[in-house]
Amino acid sequence: MASASSGGGARRAGEVAPHRWLILAVIGLAQLMIVLDATVMNIALPSAQAELGFSNDSRQWIVTAYSLAFGSLLLLGGRLSDLFGRKLTFIVGLLGFALASALGGAAGNFEMLVLARALQGVFGALLAPAALSLLTTTFNDPKERGKAFGIFGAIAGAGGAIGLLLGGVLTEYLNWRWCLYVNLVFAAVALVGALMFLVPGRHADRPTLDIPGTVVVTAGLFCVVFGLSRAETRSWGSPSVWGFLVAGAVLLVLFVMIERKVAHPLLPMRIVRDRDRGGAYLAVFIAGAGMFGIFLFLTYYMQTTLGYTPVKTGLAFLPMVAGIMITAQVSTIVLLPRIGAKIPIAAGMVLAAIGLVWLTTIQLDSVYVTHVMPQLIVCGLGMGLIIAPAMNVATAGVAELDAGVASAMVNTSQQVGGSIGTALLSTLANNAATAFIAGKQPTPQLLAEAALKSYTTAFWWSAVIFAAGAIACGLLLRRGKHEPGIDSPAMLAG
Repeated sequence: MASASSGGGARRAGEVAPHRWLILAVIGLAQLMIVLDATVMNIALPSAQAELGFSNDSRQWIVTAYSLAFGSLLLLGGRLSDLFGRKLTFIVGLLGFALASALGGAAGNFEMLVLARALQGVFGALLAPAALSLLTTTFNDPKERGKAFGIFGAIAGAGGAIGLLLGGVLTEYLNWRWCLYVNLVFAAVALVGALMFLVPGRHADRPTLDIPGTVVVTAGLFCVVFGLSRAETRSWGSPSVWGFLVAGAVLLVLFVMIERKVAHPLLPMRIVRDRDRGGAYLAVFIAGAGMFGIFLFLTYYMQTTLGYTPVKTGLAFLPMVAGIMITAQVSTIVLLPRIGAKIPIAAGMVLAAIGLVWLTTIQLDSVYVTHVMPQLIVCGLGMGLIIAPAMNVATAGVAELDAGVASAMVNTSQQVGGSIGTALLSTLANNAATAFIAGKQPTPQLLAEAALKSYTTAFWWSAVIFAAGAIACGLLLRRGKHEPGIDSPAMLAG
């Protein structure tokens, strides 16, 4: 099949991309910018709210605007990188994300900040799939691919914790606006690297854009993410919650029906039909849902219960980051080529579940070194075993013309999983706190104990999510080493 390289495009076996490790540095920097932006603003929200004067009810839209645009447009962004070339899509996404960040940093009112966050989501939906597909098409040697995905997976897994630290430092020592302006620095460095090292071009047999599928899946994902975001602050019985979730589910079913019939589907079913890829997407989904029990509620615990500053809170997550980096490398370089993804991913989920169950032992006066740090290390070791191998397997053997949309499925799985995890765990935590104080005289001590109950409840349910994930992925992923070949012409035709 004729093809043209697309920024580190598909290469024959044994042929290596020049500057491939510099390309990894460029796309890793872009990925870090995207991932940390999901948490860096959380630390800055109180300062932004005080300066711009918006209400507590409005505050959630600073986060929701980003997740809505990002989550609903990822599949479209992935297919656009297949259609127009990964280098072009990467650069457009990078520039757009930087300009949106500058707009947000300069925001003079709430509306401008929300608009900027939504635009960040739009361009992030272009940038994230392009970055992962560039990684997929740049590294084809199994050993080098393992190292590259280990590094990329470590960035993807640790970015949230790094965002908390960076947000704390910037807010405490500069200004909340620098939580957005800092993206200009990341983007400038990545842009120079992209212009120097990425190769232009696009696949010669690129398909046309599936308009019906694009409209339906974008609307479906929007409804799902919006419904879940409403569930964080409203009852699940509210029409604005279940109505959007039902509509989203119906639209996604309709999307699958459309994709099975159109000549050039937005998401070819051959991508998700492979058992190992499906298991990898499920692993990323579960990791996205479960890890919010670590980041979100442990952040609350350290700041509101232990009285940590934002910077100290961010530093407290560094042992988890170290754990992720260690096992991300070991799992992709040592384990994946020898025993496949089944055992590392399932073991990673078990480790994460153990770490979260251990976290339920925290008290109002717990000491970090003995009651928090060991658990974080265990969770980090588990997350590294999950994310890096899952990303590798999810994009292995995908034909070049599908690399963008296959990569977008990884990001979509993580984003939707995170939205579900945030909504579900927030509801369970709030219900636990409400039940704890029901019929009692509210005192500062009682309220502090109720908050602690809400955190430990979230940790228990996060552990249940990971435990269920270990069983599901253990059943779905194939046993032993598995290296799927590039999708055949017959599969491409179907």
